[in-house]
Amino acid sequence: MNQHPHVLVIDDEPQILRALRTILSAKQFRVSTASRGEEGLALAAAQPPDVVILDLTLPDLDGFEVCARLREWTQVPIIVLSVRDGEGDKVRALDRGADDYLTKPFGIEELLARIRVALRHSAQAQGARQTIVKAGSLEIDLAQHQVLKSGAEVKLTGTEFKLLAYLIANAGRVLTHRSLLTSVWGPADADHVEYLRVFIRQLRKKLEENPEEPRYLRTEPGVGYRFVGDE
Repeated sequence: MNQHPHVLVIDDEPQILRALRTILSAKQFRVSTASRGEEGLALAAAQPPDVVILDLTLPDLDGFEVCARLREWTQVPIIVLSVRDGEGDKVRALDRGADDYLTKPFGIEELLARIRVALRHSAQAQGARQTIVKAGSLEIDLAQHQVLKSGAEVKLTGTEFKLLAYLIANAGRVLTHRSLLTSVWGPADADHVEYLRVFIRQLRKKLEENPEEPRYLRTEPGVGYRFVGDE
């Protein structure tokens, strides 16, 4: 990871651009800004960022189209920052390639935390694939299909482990119900959300200290789930 990561903010609200430039620069980020979708795409190509912060409502292209076009050639983390808080918009943005979604108004500390997670995930993806993942009291050996909780082995079924491994491979990202079902069960089961709820519940019982207040397997209501390691 660069000592001073580069953040590209694409938003048509001048006050948001000014505020994020000031705040992120104070946190030692290099910041570029664009007020139009096409301008943002051109900047992303000319000066590749480490993270993109993207509004959905832009004067030329909408943010969904910007996501899709970025994903044609880069896997840079994309954090959507939008006043649209409907589940449909969140799911659509994530399915188009966004990694995360925050609604306006937002807390700056939460945004900074999401940026840190995105940068860590990106660095891991660019480096050698991790086969042993540690998070809190958990140690997951992806190669050996072994899970330890506080040093004791936790027995998972094949499907439980496949679901957990996919979530870990995308740690920090919000994964939609459809993407999880398609990747773990297959396209024919993409609409069977009840499968997912059952297996997430089983994983929480086995992995979480308090399954009712999950530390690792977080719910994004109406959208999907994310694995949260060490924040």
